[in-house]
Amino acid sequence: MTLSKSVAYAGRLSKSNNQSDRTLFYVSMYLCAVVLANLSVTTFGPSVAILNAFLFIGLDLTARDTLHERWQDNHLAFRMTALIATGSVLSYLLNRDSGIIAIASFLAFAAAATTDTFVYQKLKKRPRWMKINGSNVPSAAVDSLIFPAVAWGFPLLWPIVLGQFVAKILGGFVWSLLLLAKIRQPES
Repeated sequence: MTLSKSVAYAGRLSKSNNQSDRTLFYVSMYLCAVVLANLSVTTFGPSVAILNAFLFIGLDLTARDTLHERWQDNHLAFRMTALIATGSVLSYLLNRDSGIIAIASFLAFAAAATTDTFVYQKLKKRPRWMKINGSNVPSAAVDSLIFPAVAWGFPLLWPIVLGQFVAKILGGFVWSLLLLAKIRQPES
């Protein structure tokens, strides 16, 4: 499938009223963002981590919350773990040099998803935008500490850790506005 056909297909999925199509859209978007983030960090190193945090990881934290809503009564933990593992495995299969980055990504996303799930559930009576952004803050903190620690070791690269944290929160906020406006999901 060519890039233009893929983009057109994603556009149709994003506008679909079919719940399974929309879930597939979020899963695809999540996986693309994880793989692009992992492969770019493998290629360019820590220098691209903050940009990735804004563009890709903010998107993943936000998409994760939509998938949380769709899967909450249907094996949420198993599905999220499988999704996170799939992103890491795909990254490794596309570039064998991304091994440590794929492991760091898996561990950081697993810990962040656990944190996000807990906070998201605590905010369940709040408006959707508040649940998404409120749960993104502690998730971004967890992810921003674990990923660089595993990927690049100690001492921690504090400018990267702090820059990622801020970029993930801002990116998640921007993505929440775009996705909630563009796809027009009902408030829950």
